[in-house]
Amino acid sequence: MKGKLVLVIVIIGTILGGIGLWYWQKNIYSKGLLRLEILAPDQSQLLEEITYTVRYKNTGNTTLEKAKLVFEYPKYAIINKAGSLREEVALQDIYPGEEKSYQFKARLLGKENEAKEAKAVIYYRPKGLMAGYQGQTTSLTVIKRAPLTLEIDAASKMESGREIKFSVNYFSSLDYPLNNLRVKMSYPDGFDFQKSKPGGLDKGEWDVGVLNKAEGGRIEVQGRLSGQLNDEKMFKASLGVWQDEAFIVLKETERAVKITTPSLDVFQRVNGSEDYTAKPGEWLHYEIFFRNTGQGPIYELFMLVKMDGESLSFDTARAEGAQINKDERTMIWDWRETPKLQFLAAGEEGKVEFWVSLKDEARDSFKKANMAVLDSVLISEIQKKFDTKVASRLDFSGRAYFNDEIFGNEGPLPPQAGQDTTYTVVWQADGCCNAVKNVKAKATLPHNVRLTGQIFPEGSRLTFDSASREVVWEVGDLFGAQATSTEPYTVAFQVSLKPDFSQRGKTAALINEVRLSGDDLWTESAVETTIPAIDTSLPDDKLAEGKGTVQ
Repeated sequence: MKGKLVLVIVIIGTILGGIGLWYWQKNIYSKGLLRLEILAPDQSQLLEEITYTVRYKNTGNTTLEKAKLVFEYPKYAIINKAGSLREEVALQDIYPGEEKSYQFKARLLGKENEAKEAKAVIYYRPKGLMAGYQGQTTSLTVIKRAPLTLEIDAASKMESGREIKFSVNYFSSLDYPLNNLRVKMSYPDGFDFQKSKPGGLDKGEWDVGVLNKAEGGRIEVQGRLSGQLNDEKMFKASLGVWQDEAFIVLKETERAVKITTPSLDVFQRVNGSEDYTAKPGEWLHYEIFFRNTGQGPIYELFMLVKMDGESLSFDTARAEGAQINKDERTMIWDWRETPKLQFLAAGEEGKVEFWVSLKDEARDSFKKANMAVLDSVLISEIQKKFDTKVASRLDFSGRAYFNDEIFGNEGPLPPQAGQDTTYTVVWQADGCCNAVKNVKAKATLPHNVRLTGQIFPEGSRLTFDSASREVVWEVGDLFGAQATSTEPYTVAFQVSLKPDFSQRGKTAALINEVRLSGDDLWTESAVETTIPAIDTSLPDDKLAEGKGTVQ
């Protein structure tokens, strides 16, 4: 019995001794002997590439074995390599006094003043010990600036129940492209969404796609806003990206609209239309209407109209009863000269009008894309802004030759009645300013003219309908001032003429009037131009001069 008791005591002692040895071994090494830090900027610009330098040093007397560095990038950071935001680096043994560093590069994604945390951990085992240790540290970088512009352009106040139109404008000054970009809107109570331009994924979200540096856009929203007098209705917009199935906000803005009592309603017509598309070189007739929508009369008003736009030739402005300042591009109507501004009864409407012309693209070398004539109307405390988009001009030319190096024409010159003579017709199409899609040229051939089938360059989309005798050239898309090449589109084709005896002593038509048309993407309108018929006089072929009369 005594022997068994001794055995039990020995076993218990051995166990306690082992535990004590393990605990002693675990604590003879201080975790503080591995110094670990992350060197990174305290502040950063959105998506600016920053470098995290992870530096470590063994300040003890023991070699650290089986070391591994784990670096965790900030949430939603963009890194050069695909995959996880956690990166592992196997380290060699860290000898006493040894110091090393590793660098990790990333671009931070988030909104202004948001702090993004990076974390570094080193796992290791001191030589001679079985226990494993770890050292860790973190670093915070604040996104101090996001060079993005996001604004809601809306009236600061309006009457309840009226239609409201506002725009969300965005622009990027980032040196890095934004992908999967979205704009989100949050509407106040009492707002009834009607439509937007462009259309969205739903009533409050739009897919922007990719936004490069110096690019931007506009979303126009229309709806009806209702509320109690003096209510402030808050519209909020967010610009962000989708990443890992999460919407990351990069920029936010909001705009308050105060509900007021009805007062003045302002609208305008240009050349008789409330949605007019202007053409280069033409005159614009503006009619600006103002209606008293309040409960009582309004007295002694004045109206200021300020105009802007590079396509505008303001020196031509004419306005009866207005003071015109051509340097400031303004017109002012005073109540002393305009009776409706002196007294406007409840529900009554008045108007002012003026005329101004646009520059001619050809004469003024006007070559910019997506232009508009802007006018801002200020009457009482009401300010309304309008824009009239300017359509592109299509440039088109048609020439014919007998002497050319493309096909080599045959037949009598001057042409002989009853005999075939071939000619080369050359069409050239170009766009001046805006991008124009689906451009095509159409013309009909006279009854005694036929295509020979010779077309240059090969592959040109030129077709001919034998029934209607219509020649169609599918030009494609013209990108105007946005084009990378300034060369016009050209096609050449050969026709054969057999003059009638009734045409003797006259020139004969080779092709009838040509019409070039397309869809202007900026104005969302059709544009077209025409050139007259081409005949055998061949003014562009100097060698054939005087040889166009049918014999």
